[in-house]
Amino acid sequence: MGLLEQCEAAFGSPDLYRVLGVRREASAAEIRRGYHRASLRVHPDRAEPDAKEEATRRFQILGKAYAVLSDAEQRAVYDEQGIVDEEGEALRGERDWQEYWRLLFKKITVKDIEDFEKSYKESEEELADIKAAYMDFEGDMDKIMESVLCVDYTDEPRIRKIIEKAIDSGEVPSYKGFVKESKQKMMARKRRAEKEAREAEKSKQEQGLGGEDDLKALIQSRNKDRKKEMDDFLAQLEAKYGNNAKKGGKKTAAKKGKK
Repeated sequence: MGLLEQCEAAFGSPDLYRVLGVRREASAAEIRRGYHRASLRVHPDRAEPDAKEEATRRFQILGKAYAVLSDAEQRAVYDEQGIVDEEGEALRGERDWQEYWRLLFKKITVKDIEDFEKSYKESEEELADIKAAYMDFEGDMDKIMESVLCVDYTDEPRIRKIIEKAIDSGEVPSYKGFVKESKQKMMARKRRAEKEAREAEKSKQEQGLGGEDDLKALIQSRNKDRKKEMDDFLAQLEAKYGNNAKKGGKKTAAKKGKK
């Protein structure tokens, strides 16, 4: 079975771009991020024992899709003719796709997290993300606070001011869910966030976390009910700080992307 048939069987589409969740016009960096996000969700290391074989199969297919689209020549052939070179170097059967993935995406460190937060907060990127979240969730602060990167409940007054300013300037509409939010809902959100913070600190102490190698476990413990957001957040950070790996002597893509 060829790669396109494998994609259809595993992901419901023979379109390599759709499988990676990116636009056909995506840049090399966007394709890399799309591959990282998609592969994080099916990575064999995250699968339950009885699902590991299927996860491995899907993970390998994603690796092949990325190998084609990250190679300028192979991507051009695919775009023009809708075919892939099954015998080409990018799809050679002996490749260790997990090792290939590890070469592309190094482990992030505590310093990477801190540097990302410093550069992201108060940036134009954060401002755009806040406005987009406000529009997407029609002013629901619960969902806005869950979706915007690098925020905790102490950031809420700042986030609210940004949205209020955007409403006053006419950049975004005035949603009732935001301007008429009850104090009870606000307090419930604060209590929930404070509880999560306490649980995260307790988990950190119980598990003896703190070193760079423990970073992912800590993020998971803080986001146990928000797996997708955690995956996307890690994907962004690892793509941002990942290696510029080489594959088969040909250049690969480099580097945004959720909490």
